[in-house]
Amino acid sequence: MTCHKRYKIQKKVREHHRKLRKEAKKRGRKKPRKDPGVPNSAPFKEALLREAELRKQQLEELKQQQKLDRQNERNKKRKLETDPDVKLSNTEPVTEELGQRKAKKAKTSKQNPKRLYCQELKKVIEASDVVLEVLDARDPLGCRCPQVEEAIIRGGQKKLVLVLNKSDLVPKENLENWLSYLNKELPTVVFKASTQQKDKRKRIKVKKKAALSKSEVCVGKQGLWKLLEGFQKTSGKAIHVGVIGFPNVGKSSVINSLKQEQICSVGVSMGLTRCMQLVPLDKQITIIDSPCFIVSPLNSAPALALRSPASIEVVRPLEAASAILSQADAQQVVLKFTVPVFTNSLEFFTSFAQRRGLHQKGGSPNVEGAAKVLWSEWTGAFLGYYCHPPASWTPPPHFNESIVTDMKWGFDLEELEKNNAHSIQAIKSPHLASSILFQSSGLTNGVIDEKDIPEELPKQKKQEQESYEDVKTDQGIVDEEGDDESLAMSPAEEACETLSEKSRADKQSAPSFVLDKMTEEEDDVYDFSTDYV
Repeated sequence: MTCHKRYKIQKKVREHHRKLRKEAKKRGRKKPRKDPGVPNSAPFKEALLREAELRKQQLEELKQQQKLDRQNERNKKRKLETDPDVKLSNTEPVTEELGQRKAKKAKTSKQNPKRLYCQELKKVIEASDVVLEVLDARDPLGCRCPQVEEAIIRGGQKKLVLVLNKSDLVPKENLENWLSYLNKELPTVVFKASTQQKDKRKRIKVKKKAALSKSEVCVGKQGLWKLLEGFQKTSGKAIHVGVIGFPNVGKSSVINSLKQEQICSVGVSMGLTRCMQLVPLDKQITIIDSPCFIVSPLNSAPALALRSPASIEVVRPLEAASAILSQADAQQVVLKFTVPVFTNSLEFFTSFAQRRGLHQKGGSPNVEGAAKVLWSEWTGAFLGYYCHPPASWTPPPHFNESIVTDMKWGFDLEELEKNNAHSIQAIKSPHLASSILFQSSGLTNGVIDEKDIPEELPKQKKQEQESYEDVKTDQGIVDEEGDDESLAMSPAEEACETLSEKSRADKQSAPSFVLDKMTEEEDDVYDFSTDYV
């Protein structure tokens, strides 16, 4: 800044302050009154002053004592954390009611959440007259659980209906093939849930009605509503409709689309719904939201990676994403993600990380971050892929002809077929060339009995990770045993080590001006061969 400019600014500031003082003078600024204290003419002045001083000292001593008490309490808590045998001395007595509440809360928190999911799922099945099993249209066979379907059949006079959600992510030809295949067993509804529902707690004024986007349009709602209304009139009583399915298939989104309000919580993370929730559609139909199925650890590695509600942080992201990638068509994956041709999963994640700009400190590609991105996109609601239905239809072991006819009784199948055809026409499906072909691993086994789930705390992530690794090795995802060093190192570490070795070798062969350039900007990555040329 030049001196002329600085002096000019200072002058303007002085003028501004002068103006403010003038205005304050006109307004008549009132100064705060000072405490006059005890007047000299007051009787017992000295006694009053001594009493005020004493009171001031007492307040200071009280503050110091409170500070010491807080410090002692903190020290005791620290000792209790390090040594669990040590107990707090000055604990207040708790009433019986609070004690019972705390004991109940501790019991539920210590209980494995998977067991609670199984208990809630059983309650939903028992309370339902019609059960809607929500399937992901990209892999409908992988979203079916034979154990849950068998439990519904054993439940007595309960109807099972399949809902093909996310139908806008698969080509129309593939959707029609799956619809004809699934209709041979159970009534199937083509559905596309709306992901943007209005929240009933928020009132937003909209002046002009804008055109609805692709995510806001719900398709198949009328067909499903008419199917449930027809069954309710046939049964002649009010019905309860349970909505079940694996995580991230869109159970809560289906309920929100039918209600046209955001009543059930939805999100990208798996397993958001943790207990049953009653949602009345009208006076005769009540829908029950339920937690997700619990996946059996005996499933294949791709099924565990896609259907498990465990977070990607618990399992190894590279192994989970590699298992998914092994079932996909490599050529279509290259075209979809615009990466070069790869021979193994590590090459793909390295190029994918460079393509998405995922780098670690030092410029090396973040392979684990790329694996997490692929895993989240594959289990999300935007990536389009599809599976071919089986060539010939064979009924599952828990189904027979009589059960199939019983499940279809009470529904207007002709009207359902017309509504499905109308829904397929209304859906804007992707082209076959722009979708990825995925090889389905078949029906996914689940755990419905809480006795089959071991007693363990949810915070024990190491045990879950070890069990996940054991399953992966049984299914053949982990490579065969080789050198101890290669087994001990993860693929991300190997990639980082190879990149660092390459950079070291390039440093030795690089001229001096390139090394000076690199010392100036250590965080950037240089191609030494091009600099040398």
